[in-house]
Amino acid sequence: MTTRLASKFTVLASFLIIISTLIHPCSATIPRRLAVIQTPATVLTDHKGSILHGNITVNILWYGKFSPSQKAVIIDFLKSLNNQLPTPPSAASWWQTTRLYRGGLRSIHVGKQIVDEKCSLGKSLEDFDLISLASKAKGFNLISVVLTSADVRVAGFCMNRCGTHGTTRVSKGHNFAYAWVGNSATQCPGQCAWPFAQPMFGPKMPTLVAPNGDIGVDGIIINLAAVLAGTVTNPFDGGYFQGLATAPLEAVTACTGIFGSGAFPGYPGNVLTDKKTKVNYNAQGVNKRKYLLPAMWDPKTSTCKTLV
Repeated sequence: MTTRLASKFTVLASFLIIISTLIHPCSATIPRRLAVIQTPATVLTDHKGSILHGNITVNILWYGKFSPSQKAVIIDFLKSLNNQLPTPPSAASWWQTTRLYRGGLRSIHVGKQIVDEKCSLGKSLEDFDLISLASKAKGFNLISVVLTSADVRVAGFCMNRCGTHGTTRVSKGHNFAYAWVGNSATQCPGQCAWPFAQPMFGPKMPTLVAPNGDIGVDGIIINLAAVLAGTVTNPFDGGYFQGLATAPLEAVTACTGIFGSGAFPGYPGNVLTDKKTKVNYNAQGVNKRKYLLPAMWDPKTSTCKTLV
């Protein structure tokens, strides 16, 4: 089997980068002080390569210990992407933005789930370990997702990424897309679960209240949303992205740190607050779930689209 490491895409600890460099929320290069004059529109180029569309299955490998309630939150999120609720905003309406990309309809379906609670490859993983784990759940028009628990360390986690996606080729087969996201609850909530935790650097603003009561899992949802959007629109380095193919800005990372209208570096924007529970969210899902989802680049308007 030949493999290609997932250097093509990284879910960065985005808020940390934004705060430390003071960039504009929809641009990776324009200093915020210049934004009052004129800010060029964010543009992702369609490189005309293969992308995923139609019915897409997501298989999950749970690596390490996840409680039943943690799994339920994540599975419900995936199921919510196709379930349009009568009262917006919904996770499905967020996902529908991917339909505006070449290929049109993209529906997500949960496939098989593999549990590796005993951590067969240990609790310190490299990229090739992630590929090995992902290959256990590979398939056609499928995303193989590896989720690591809070006590598992992954190379680069918390330092320069919160998740990643890539592709690898199997012998006598085809390329398959895979993704990884880690639980940052104990390792770096201020980096990979912002805005539910204070950032390590930059201004200290009031944190938001995690809608499912678990900073680590609600952080996973944010980063899982980012890697899924990036995977379907740029799975094999030839889809939609800005910049270098080895370190691109993609559908969600092009809009890093934005969750609601009025967002700016260090401030996630205007989001909703549940009157009863006081949790913060911008999308509703199945089983009365609430989620906080990042802005996604809209190819029709070349803007970072938010739900609220």
